[in-house]
Amino acid sequence: MSKKPETIKTIQLPAPKTASATSLEESIKKRRSERTFSNKDLSLAQLSQLLWAIQGITDPDWGLRSAPSAGAIYPLEIYVIKASGVFHYLPQKQALDQFSEEDLRSALSQAALGQAFVAEAPVTFIIAADFQKVRQKYGGRTERYVHIETGHAAENLLLQATAMGLGAVPVGAFWDDVVKKVINLPEDLHPIYIIPVGYPTK
Repeated sequence: MSKKPETIKTIQLPAPKTASATSLEESIKKRRSERTFSNKDLSLAQLSQLLWAIQGITDPDWGLRSAPSAGAIYPLEIYVIKASGVFHYLPQKQALDQFSEEDLRSALSQAALGQAFVAEAPVTFIIAADFQKVRQKYGGRTERYVHIETGHAAENLLLQATAMGLGAVPVGAFWDDVVKKVINLPEDLHPIYIIPVGYPTK
């Protein structure tokens, strides 16, 4: 098992909002896969809101998160790729650990079969999973439960992005091992989804 990359710094994120002017129904209606992004960066508050939607803590007493998880095991880990580097989300602290200062978006784009919009988006989220955490309890049903949970988390992100006037697109076409190498994922984590997010150019 490879070691977790050394943290350069920890960034405390602003508290997320739990209400907005955009209804859930409106977000569902408007959600589309967006593949053209402007180069305008997202604010720290916007990034915090999107991360909270994916895996944020919604019940501090029990440690429950925004997306359902079989047995409340929560095997998902969220990584953020920006021009300023690579970051790992810490739900319990609503914070980011930065462990790279390289702009790896182009390398990630190549790992995603050359899909240019992965390099063009100001922010890309990678949802990775530790299958072994689930396998200890659920055995042969592990793959099913992990992929279902990833879908829950991804849809939360897509709807939150839509509610914020942002574009997003879920990407499943990529070389797993290359993605792991590009962002230096620990050996026990496996990338499931890549989701670029940004301001649409349309």
